[in-house]
Amino acid sequence: MKMKKTISLFLCFTLLFLIGGCSGKDLSQEAPTITFDQDSYPRVDGSTVTIPLSEAFYAKLTNTPAEEASLHIKHNKTHSAYVNLIEKNADIIFVTEPSEEELQLAKDNNVSLKVVPIVSEAFVFLVNKDNPVTSLLAQEVIDIYSGKITNWKEVGGDDAEIVAYQRPVNAGSQTGMLSIVMKDTPIMDAPSEMKPVGMGDLVEVVSSYDNAKYAIGYSYYYYVSNMYTREGMRLLKIDDVEPRNYTIQKKEYPFVTAYYAVLREDEPEDSNASKLLDWILSEQGQKVCEVSGYVPIQ
Repeated sequence: MKMKKTISLFLCFTLLFLIGGCSGKDLSQEAPTITFDQDSYPRVDGSTVTIPLSEAFYAKLTNTPAEEASLHIKHNKTHSAYVNLIEKNADIIFVTEPSEEELQLAKDNNVSLKVVPIVSEAFVFLVNKDNPVTSLLAQEVIDIYSGKITNWKEVGGDDAEIVAYQRPVNAGSQTGMLSIVMKDTPIMDAPSEMKPVGMGDLVEVVSSYDNAKYAIGYSYYYYVSNMYTREGMRLLKIDDVEPRNYTIQKKEYPFVTAYYAVLREDEPEDSNASKLLDWILSEQGQKVCEVSGYVPIQ
């Protein structure tokens, strides 16, 4: 309930900000280049971290009050969103990149996926605020999660075992960890109790559980900076670069990625889902992304 309340308050703030204006510019006076009503709006799904983005699109393009947008948008998390798209129960989804299993599921169902980046993002690592380590090399992160580095003293920290948390298979952040960070290096096996089901659960164990001081975990920058922040955690610099909007946009931060709009490849070009994607990539759509707190892709 605490997590839902935090996200809900943030969504209301973001969407009110979007409708009300930014830096003196009233975006509500800027008519969208396309509009939908509630019935014609595409069936959307997605990951937890793109909920504010999805609601911002809906509020803007249907002229729906910000506080009501959440009533019309439901995201079933990354893997379920891919399943719904492949099985034609969704028209467009806002997610991280597809996992190998999701690509295989699409292939098994004779579905080709159209995967289009819509906002930039960063893959970040978090530790407890009491951990003296503030920065890791990208290779050190790989060595920790491959099992080569097991003690914090090996990276300038205390003489203590590294408690390296992961996420379950097909979680959006686990797919990101494998493709963005580990790449060709196998990730070590982790006990089930070290694979929190929700991203918020991972933040909680790193920030406040009994052995939190020596824990490390990972997530996406937007989520831990805007949707689920905790005083007990701190983001690590990677290669001495701090994850921030400007270091992400300039690709100075090493682990840069994106959130994607994914459609079926056979989605008609004149469908409402295709029109929505075109608008998201437009100057106006990217401005909405930026005002919502995301890093524009352009």
